[in-house]
Amino acid sequence: MIGYSEEEIDTSLITRAARLKWIVAVDSSLPAGRQVNAAVCIAAATSAQVSGLLARDVPDGDGVAHPGLPWAGVTVLTGTREQLLALAGKARSSEGVFVADMPEAAQLTRVYDEYEALLGTQSDDEVRPLALSIVGPRNRVDRITKGLPLL
Repeated sequence: MIGYSEEEIDTSLITRAARLKWIVAVDSSLPAGRQVNAAVCIAAATSAQVSGLLARDVPDGDGVAHPGLPWAGVTVLTGTREQLLALAGKARSSEGVFVADMPEAAQLTRVYDEYEALLGTQSDDEVRPLALSIVGPRNRVDRITKGLPLL
């Protein structure tokens, strides 16, 4: 399992000091609303699967608690369909790297069971990711995502 141990979490450091890097990459051809939807969905999946991404809740001056945010940051990138496919392949074949994707089938359906059924009819090479979330060792993730621009 990929993530941070309790001892590694140091919210006093700059994000670049974190051992792991988290990126989200979205399909540049999608309209803005669909890009945001895909990014939020894979971020939710990632935070549920990668331990230690979220920091502690923070109270404001009135004592109202605000849920913890990613203490080590997340970089949001964009790329073409072809770039995302290549990125997914590189990331999945890299040891110690977590990958979450949002297949196009997810935005073609409105019922999760329908998404599951549609995705089940596609072979892996037919699945088109609209967005990817990648967490892994900083140098490895930098190498995998080299050349993709910020969104």
